[in-house]
Amino acid sequence: MALKSKDLLGMKQLTSDEIMEILDTAKTMKMVITSGNKKTSHLQGKAVITLFYENSTRTRTSFEMASKYMGSSSANISSSGSSVAKGESLLDTVRTLDAMGTDIIIMRHNQSGAPHSIANKINASVVNAGDGMNEHPTQALLDMLTMYERFDTFEGKKIAICGDCYHSRVVRSNAIGLAKLGAEVSVYGPRTMMPIGIEQMGVRVADSVADCVKDADAVMGLRVQLERQNSALFPSVAEYSKFYAITPEMLQLAKPDAFLMHPGPCNHGVELPTAVYDCDQSVINEQVTNGVAVRMAVLYLLMARRNNL
Repeated sequence: MALKSKDLLGMKQLTSDEIMEILDTAKTMKMVITSGNKKTSHLQGKAVITLFYENSTRTRTSFEMASKYMGSSSANISSSGSSVAKGESLLDTVRTLDAMGTDIIIMRHNQSGAPHSIANKINASVVNAGDGMNEHPTQALLDMLTMYERFDTFEGKKIAICGDCYHSRVVRSNAIGLAKLGAEVSVYGPRTMMPIGIEQMGVRVADSVADCVKDADAVMGLRVQLERQNSALFPSVAEYSKFYAITPEMLQLAKPDAFLMHPGPCNHGVELPTAVYDCDQSVINEQVTNGVAVRMAVLYLLMARRNNL
C-alpha cells in the first residue's frame, strides 16, 4: 500500500490502480473523520508543511486538518508572510524547508509546473495542491471519491463538466483521471474559455449545456475564474448566466439519480443559481468532507512509500 513515486504532482503520473488505491484508502480515512475521535497515529513523528503562493480555503484547510488528524507536526507558510516577500526564490525556499527535516511539502503555486521543477531537487515528498492552469490532482481525486461512493464502477459512466474550462486545472485533472478509469467525460463552456486540443485528453466537447448534461450520471459546474483573465472572455455576467449556467431545467436533462458537484468556491447566480447549488441533488458539501479523506489517504500512501525505502 504505497504510491510508486515519492511525489504526487498530477493525475498524469498515476496509474488506474494507484487511483483506485487512493480512493479505497480514502474510504477508510472518511470513517476516521466521521467518528467521535478524529485522531490516528499514521503520521506520528512526521513533519508536513503547506506552502501556498495562492489564496485557498478548502484545499489548504483540508490538508492542514488531514495532517493533524493523522498526528503530524505541521506548519503553514504563505508567500506574503515568508522570505518570498523579500525576494527568495522558490528553490531556495523549499531547500530551506527540506533542510529542516520536512517529510512532505504541500505546494500551491500560480505557475504551471512549479511543483514539478522542485520535486527532484529535494528529499521531501511534494504534493501538488494546484499549479497555475495545469493540474489539481487531489481535487480530482476527491471528486472521484464522491462518484465512487455512488458508482459500482466508473466504466461507461457519463460525466458532464460545464464552465470555465480554459482556466480550470480541475477539469484537466478530472479529464485525465476519469478517462483512465473508463468514464465518458463531456465538457462545455464559451468557446473563448475552452482549451485548444482538450479533446486530446479523451473528452468530448459538447455543443450546448443541454447537450453536455443530457443523460449524465454526474454534473459538475466550474467557477468562472475572473482573477486569471486579463481581458473579458464573455460579454457580461448576465449573458454568461443565461447561456452557460446549469439551471434547474438543464439539471433535469441528466439521469434521474444524477448528482451535482462543484469544486468551489461558487459564483452564485453565475455558473449555478443558488437554488441549484442547494438542491437535493447537490453533493457539494460532501465533496468538502471527501477532500479531507482523500488528502489523508494521499499523505498516508506517500509516507508508506517513504517508510519502505
